[in-house]
Parts: sequence; structure tokens; C-alpha cells
Amino acid sequence: MVIKVYISGISGNKEVKKRQQRVIMILDSKNIKYEIIDIAEPGAEEAKDFMQNNSTALGATIGDPNPRHPLPPQIFNDEAYCGDYDMFDMANEVDEMEKFLKLEPSDAPIAHEPMKNGDVKSEENGKVTNEQNGDTADVQDEGETNNIENEGPVGNKADENGDQTEQTENETSPEKADDE
Repeated sequence: MVIKVYISGISGNKEVKKRQQRVIMILDSKNIKYEIIDIAEPGAEEAKDFMQNNSTALGATIGDPNPRHPLPPQIFNDEAYCGDYDMFDMANEVDEMEKFLKLEPSDAPIAHEPMKNGDVKSEENGKVTNEQNGDTADVQDEGETNNIENEGPVGNKADENGDQTEQTENETSPEKADDE
């Protein structure tokens, strides 16, 4: 199934142009494959008629709240009507884009494995770093982590085996030495 976005490449309406650009930008950011059909191109009368006859929403804008014909962008999944810009935007806001576009689970883009807040995955060294406390861990193929390398909670220190040991009073940090 192919997502088809009907647009007008020569629209004089700035709001329509912005809406068309936003639809394309969102589809690109979600890695959803689509085909753009410009109804304003010469010889595209059949595509224009299809869009106008099969669109149930008119794509009203602030400047034209009651258009006589459906305004682009209009979104279809092959021949099945999905909706206009407002419906597309709402589906994006409530995170139901695949449902809106009538995509099968096999057609939907692959979701990336979620990470905890503050985690940054570095592809080059295979480590996940938590920016909040600086801990790093090796990442295995199954998504498991092991071998914590940096210091743990404040007041603890990792030895060469990665085991946590408590600091003694004789081992004061530079910050503490300045306060005394």
C-alpha cells in the first residue's frame, strides 16, 4: 500500500503551502514512504478529479472556512481516503499516525527500542550513557547492559573490578578539602 499526498505546487494560499510542507516533513521524520501527487501539474486533471470526488473533508483554512472543493493536502492510502490536514495533524498529536494512514503493522516503520530519560546511545562505541549521572554501560545485542564503568552514587568509588567501595574519611574529594 502506498500513501498518496495530494498537493498543489502552485497554490497561492500560504496556509495551504505550510500545511503541505508540514505533512511531508512529518511523514519524512516518521520514515513513512509516500507518493506526492501534484494536482496542479498539466495533465493531472484525473488525479485532481479523484481527490475532489473521494475526499470527504474539505480542508478548510482560516482564510477559507467553507471551500467549495476539497483543498490540498489530502491524504490517501492507495484508493482509501485517510483525511485532510486537520485530521492528519490530530493523528500526529495523539500518536495514532499508523491508524490514521490505515497502515498494516508490517507497513509501519520499525520503532526503536526505548531508552530511559537522559540516556544517549553512541553507535560507534556500543555504550549507553546516562547524562544525568555519567554512568556508562556496554550494550549487548539483546539490549542488556553490564559492566558499569564510572563512579556510582556520590560518596562511593568504583575500584578496578567495577565493585563499589565507600570512601573513607582520609580520602576526601577536592571540593571537601577546599571547604576545610
